[in-house]
Amino acid sequence: MRIIETLSIAVNSLLRHKTRAILTMLGIIIGVGAVIAMVAVGQGATRAVQDQIASLGTNVLIIFPSATNFGGISSGAGAAESLKLDDITAIREQCPAVAAITPSTRLFRQVVSGSLNWNTQIQGGYPDFLRIRDWNLSAGDAYTDQDERGATKVCIIGQTVVDNLFPGQDPIGQTIRISKLPFKVLGVLEKKGQNAMGMDQDDIVIAPFSTVQKKIQGIDFVPSLLVSASSFSQIPEAQSEITDLLRVRHRLQDWQDNDFTIRTQSDIATAATSTSSIMTMLLGSIASVSLIVGGIGIMNIMLVSVTERTREIGIRMSIGARRSDILQQFLIEAIMLSVLGGLVGIGLGWLSSGLISRLAGWPVFVSGSSVGISFAFSAAVGMFFGFYPARKASGLSPIEALRYE
Repeated sequence: MRIIETLSIAVNSLLRHKTRAILTMLGIIIGVGAVIAMVAVGQGATRAVQDQIASLGTNVLIIFPSATNFGGISSGAGAAESLKLDDITAIREQCPAVAAITPSTRLFRQVVSGSLNWNTQIQGGYPDFLRIRDWNLSAGDAYTDQDERGATKVCIIGQTVVDNLFPGQDPIGQTIRISKLPFKVLGVLEKKGQNAMGMDQDDIVIAPFSTVQKKIQGIDFVPSLLVSASSFSQIPEAQSEITDLLRVRHRLQDWQDNDFTIRTQSDIATAATSTSSIMTMLLGSIASVSLIVGGIGIMNIMLVSVTERTREIGIRMSIGARRSDILQQFLIEAIMLSVLGGLVGIGLGWLSSGLISRLAGWPVFVSGSSVGISFAFSAAVGMFFGFYPARKASGLSPIEALRYE
């Protein structure tokens, strides 16, 4: 009963000073809203990067040659010619955790159709390239293993290439020229959008690996391999199997480093999301400062309230109120200010996140955890900064309080 009575007194006290209570809550409202909005921006960026990494394909591993070194001078990663087509056959036959594999090569060339031309990425790969990249066709058909074996001049193109070379036309069956060679367009890829590096994935022409390797690049080695593990959980197993097999095939001794490098989807995702995660923490930390300022505002107003109500405190004590009742009353008032401010701040943060997304076009994501943490922090701020004024009020001498004017 005492708690209910104390709560009633605290509520009535706040209602008597509505304007002051609202202005006091304003710091908490702005603080909670800022934290939620800033964290939403950071988490939205992180999720966007993760989605872009996922668009690379299903359970993907990327294998490329390591750097070569001549006279102490490194030529950079991928400069060696250590990967061969025979490695692909061996991996496919001897690595159970591997579901699909393709050689991969890419370069940039000008593509011509009639009077139009467009500089784009030319990607060479086996038919399994689309399976590994989890990339479907929106129209037409893909090339086949027979096209790969015969180095046929056929291709499938991305939507950006369609828009620039065949505006308002059906590209299926049409011919484009790459390095003066005619290629028949068999299909059009579904749109994927930008990747984690900001490149347009739809700005691409995909052709059989043998065709690109022999007729456009004129090389006899494999620049890189794309591998799909049987499942996400088997990515480490596939990586280990491939590493062991390639070391044996390339006759590497125990003391020699690998002449190849394997990158997994998890490695790429970790590297790509680390920056956005740091940004999220930085934005949240900066915004949380306003919550501290709001807490100081609560403490300031509560101290003023104790001074104004000193005589009231003396009267309550003289008619039987205990020091714990006084402590509870002022602590409840402080917590109510912070909790109500936190609830309004959550709404403000949600609204602000939507406005940022709509006006700035940034990806945002309001997570339940960020809302819960912000609300809990606002309540903790009210309790922390309200304790000193409440303790000061409960520590007043009843006689001195009654004499106070």
